Amino acid sequence: MFLNELQPIFQEFLQHPLVFTGGLVSGSLKLKLSEDPLRGWLEKQGLTNSSCTDNASDNGSGPQSISID
Repeated sequence: MFLNELQPIFQEFLQHPLVFTGGLVSGSLKLKLSEDPLRGWLEKQGLTNSSCTDNASDNGSGPQSISID
C-alpha cells in the first residue's frame, strides 16, 4: 500500500533522473526560479515558461488582514 503511493515518484525519477534530482535539490535549498543564477541557467537551456515566472511576480502578496465591523 505504501509502495503504491510512492510509485509515481519513482516513475518520474526513472524517466528523467537529472531533472528530478535538480528539482529536488533546488526545492530543498529553497531556490526561486525567478532569481539568478537559476533563472539565467534556465533561460540558456530554453526551459523557462510563463508559469515559472508568474508565481514569483506576485510581489509577496500573501495573507492580508481585514477588518470586520
